Amino acid sequence: MSEDQNTDVPPNQLSIDPRSPFYNEEVLLRDVGIRFNGAEKTNVHEYNVEEGWVRVEVPTAKDRRGNPMVVKLNGTVEPYYRPAE
Repeated sequence: MSEDQNTDVPPNQLSIDPRSPFYNEEVLLRDVGIRFNGAEKTNVHEYNVEEGWVRVEVPTAKDRRGNPMVVKLNGTVEPYYRPAE
């Protein structure tokens, strides 16, 4: 990994929900990956590195508005930018 990539890290908190104050389209367009407790997660809705939590989608459940149900999990959160192909 080059030195530039080490200093180029995603924000402390990010959400994919446009209604959230932590939504950032520019950052999301760069393809952010999440490692949670050492495992790659692809269903993360929102994360917070400092507080150590992620909100992940429950694939079989919907809330009363028809949106995917999310569950908050606590642990080590490591966001990173995936390399461009």
